[in-house]
Amino acid sequence: MSSIMLSILKIDTGGTYQCGNIDLSFSGMLPYVVSMIITIIKIVVPILLIIWGMLDLAKAVMAQKEDEIKKGQQTFIKRLIAAVIVFFVITVVQMVVTFISNDNDNITNCFNCFVNGKVGSDGCAVEKSNDIGF
Repeated sequence: MSSIMLSILKIDTGGTYQCGNIDLSFSGMLPYVVSMIITIIKIVVPILLIIWGMLDLAKAVMAQKEDEIKKGQQTFIKRLIAAVIVFFVITVVQMVVTFISNDNDNITNCFNCFVNGKVGSDGCAVEKSNDIGF
């Protein structure tokens, strides 16, 4: 098992994969990078939005002006809503893809491969692996 395999995702970046029954083969680096970017977006962006909202609200409270405090509260609420939307957008897209695919394993497996980093019966099929096993 390569050192990159020790990450959250189960994709071997040196391996070759295939989505479903289509004749498209690709390096494991592509779904690994896409999955990692999506994971980072789902975690980091909501946290940053909440932190920025809290800082705006703290600045408004420090200013001790009623108008600034209300404006800071509105900004905080907007950023909180944006954080929730960013966090759940992948889940909503996954539900829509599952609903639209009508149990088409090709679509579902490719989606799980690229978005969730899954390998196996519910993700990418391994064509060639560079896994040396420990």
